[in-house]
Amino acid sequence: MLKDISVIVPALNEEKNILSTIDNLLTSFKEFNLDGEIIVVNDGSTDSTGSMAGTRPGIKLVEHEKPLGVGTSFWDGLKQAQGRVVTMIPGDNENDPREILRYYDLTKQVDLVVPFLINKKDRPLLRRFISYLFCLMVRITFRVDFRYTNGTSLINRSALETTSHKSRGFFFQAEMLVKLVKKGYLFAEVPCRVGKRKAGASKSITFHSLKDYLIDYFQLIKDLCKS
Repeated sequence: MLKDISVIVPALNEEKNILSTIDNLLTSFKEFNLDGEIIVVNDGSTDSTGSMAGTRPGIKLVEHEKPLGVGTSFWDGLKQAQGRVVTMIPGDNENDPREILRYYDLTKQVDLVVPFLINKKDRPLLRRFISYLFCLMVRITFRVDFRYTNGTSLINRSALETTSHKSRGFFFQAEMLVKLVKKGYLFAEVPCRVGKRKAGASKSITFHSLKDYLIDYFQLIKDLCKS
């Protein structure tokens, strides 16, 4: 039976955050009267992330034997999704799901609901600078008018299933949004707040993730030039 929304939760070594992430999602489903499902993708964690997620009833759990990247986690989670709408909430409990799920009804008017941050100053300066730089690159290169591309977008699953994907890392969101908009899907931008990670360190600002982001950025240029 088709559900309202599928939330894919990529998690790599998030044993201190995963249960809070799940519980916040379940509370949000009730608050907004959504028939939702949670798909946790344990991306090769070496801690107890997977086993802890499995203690919550009704949770779908996808296991990766080794880390394959947040992009791969999203697309693998999508294969299990039964929701009309799909979104991604990281397992680090940094994002309050209420901030994006409150806009669920907007997905009946547009294909993509894309958040932009209104409290950027709550993030470290380096992360803000790198995020601004990459968003600027995406806007200029691909001529799309997104203020932010790495957020918790709500996307109609029917639209997602029409697009190909190559990025395994954090660039997967930008690749996804650019390709969908280029296909003519409608989007709306909405203001959202982001919280602060309660435990552990972010995996988005590392040399490896930034290198992969640049590789995928040039791959997308190549792909669009061919089309």
